[in-house]
Amino acid sequence: MQNEVFTDATLIVLGHGTELNAGSAVPATFHAAALRRRKIFGEVREAFWKQEPQIKKILADITAPRVFIVPLFISEGYFSTEIIPTELGFSFPDNLKLKTENSELHYCRPVGSHERMTTVILARAQEVAAQFPFPRTLKPADTTLFIAGHGTGRNANSRKAVERQVELIRALKIYAEVGAVFMEEEPFIKGCWQNVKTKNIVVVPFFISDGLHAVEDIPVLLGEPERLVKERLAAGQPTWRNPTERGGKLIWYSASVGTEPLLADVILERVREAALTR
Repeated sequence: MQNEVFTDATLIVLGHGTELNAGSAVPATFHAAALRRRKIFGEVREAFWKQEPQIKKILADITAPRVFIVPLFISEGYFSTEIIPTELGFSFPDNLKLKTENSELHYCRPVGSHERMTTVILARAQEVAAQFPFPRTLKPADTTLFIAGHGTGRNANSRKAVERQVELIRALKIYAEVGAVFMEEEPFIKGCWQNVKTKNIVVVPFFISDGLHAVEDIPVLLGEPERLVKERLAAGQPTWRNPTERGGKLIWYSASVGTEPLLADVILERVREAALTR
């Protein structure tokens, strides 16, 4: 990034958004603010597909020579590669550049499929282990790391980003075992601890926001009673207690990858890639 000048450009951090969960907007707002403080771009804005401020309205107000739209999405899935780029006039992945009367628009690839997400996942895993050192400091060599994704039969790309990260982290030989687990596909999150050889397990949710999947559904799949999870959620308490014992194993559960501060660097990498594309 040191060789690139973006003072003439506007960066748009694009989230999915939803009116059903206020927390959905937090990662986009958080990372946009962090990148604004770095003063790399002329302007940094957050925008959303499903809530205000909506991306089309934001684009209509911008007159910067260059505009970079970075989808804060976890995979190259239905919304990030089909619905949104098509609605904005792009064709993914063949035509990600568009000229308007005032600007040159660049639609970047989603953050979740970038290889530097490895750093983000490892940071999340190390953070939760350091925060809850019970009964002693967790050693990665004695620990299994699970990356937990949504998974869906409707789009094969939903799991590809997770499986790619499993490959990359496994090759680093930091953890005793590394695996992918999913909410809606095999191998499932439910019961994932049963065939693990290590006593310690760290689960990192591969989601952008700490929304209902991350704070409610996955803790239930990991064996917490639904009633207890809902009570904790209503009281504003963490829905998972680190570590929790399951079948003789201790499970640590981290915050979602999308809330990790290092994700701002992945956003910048996506901009750099788009800027180099001719």
